[in-house]
Amino acid sequence: MIKKALLLAADSKRLERIIGRSRLTKPLVSRYVAGTTLDEAVAATRELNAKGIDVSLDLLGETVSDLRESADATAAYVDTMHALATGSPDSTVSVKLSQLGIGLDPVVCVGHLKQLLDVGAESGISVEVDMEHSSVGPQTLEAFRSQLPSHPNTRVAIQAAMRRTPEDLCSFSDVKPRIRLVKGAFLETIDKAIVDPAEVTAQYQHLAGWALQNLPDPAFGTHDDSCVELVKATAARLGISKRDFEFQMLYGVRRELQEQLAADGYRVRVYVPFGSRWYPYLMRRMAERPANLMLFLRSVVGD
Repeated sequence: MIKKALLLAADSKRLERIIGRSRLTKPLVSRYVAGTTLDEAVAATRELNAKGIDVSLDLLGETVSDLRESADATAAYVDTMHALATGSPDSTVSVKLSQLGIGLDPVVCVGHLKQLLDVGAESGISVEVDMEHSSVGPQTLEAFRSQLPSHPNTRVAIQAAMRRTPEDLCSFSDVKPRIRLVKGAFLETIDKAIVDPAEVTAQYQHLAGWALQNLPDPAFGTHDDSCVELVKATAARLGISKRDFEFQMLYGVRRELQEQLAADGYRVRVYVPFGSRWYPYLMRRMAERPANLMLFLRSVVGD
């Protein structure tokens, strides 16, 4: 119930205006968001790099209302990629196709995605395509698939909670995709998604084992100890090097675990969001970790 309420709140423009204006939320926001500017995001990236941790930068913002906004977002990502190439060449950027205009004009959106992929090929900064709500899920996979032959290093996020995910993965027959396996953080109907947390975890673990055996360079987006340990054990049993897959975690979440995994020789990448549109992102993080809700509420009321 709490998770559903938080996911509904994530889409509330009214709450976003109210909470976004409150300076009292800044301490909590700064834990999970690297700042509002590219310079702040690059500084956070370099701090993580110094600890042996790679980064994927995410420019906050989701569905756009006109194609000019999608062009602006694309240009901002180009600037981000150039900034990363000069000091953090092992970084990636994570893009949401709703931000590139997939809901307005899929052809224009794919053009923006291709532009970023071409910049990535020149700069060495790979692109990761985020998976969003099921309303744009099929279009996201179609756009990703269309660019895969010419840009095979592109990664796409796959949500374990979605019922069609096993079918989606098996549909890649010509080119095996690079994926980031996550549980999923969007409010979905029961016909489209598994809602029981234990079942989602079981599905995640099953798909993680499958990915290690069948896909190149899989990434596992998880903070769940049981999932981390399963990935480690499965990789060891299959004789897969610690450098042939990676763990991905969120900025500000389980920082000690991030550093320990890196110290143990595993590849670790932290998803680092930046920008002014932090509210929907933060609400989804609260939904994933309801224990943080009280901390958030206290920051809002100034307690």
